[in-house]
Amino acid sequence: MPWLAIILFAAAALAVIDGIIRVRGRGTPILAVLEIIAGGLVILSFFINVPVAIITLVIIMGILLVLQLVLRGSTRRSGVGITAVSLLLTVIYLILALGWLHIPGVN
Repeated sequence: MPWLAIILFAAAALAVIDGIIRVRGRGTPILAVLEIIAGGLVILSFFINVPVAIITLVIIMGILLVLQLVLRGSTRRSGVGITAVSLLLTVIYLILALGWLHIPGVN
């Protein structure tokens, strides 16, 4: 499995976990549900063809993660940490996938 796919899968899985934590806690539940849907579609795109481009889904997921950081409620422990790590992996994926940075062996 290529490194970009591993980075994307980890970012999407963490986004889904963060969305579940925020739905159960006191966050913004609408954004959390949208985050779960976006992360789930990214994970689903590994197994079937999703009619939306993967870059579009990743950008939507990144925007939702930024909004979750800005509009964070009082969630349980590690709520901000999971969001920050998922956002960091999402940004790394976008930078590498769009060709803004070339690292031999990764992209």
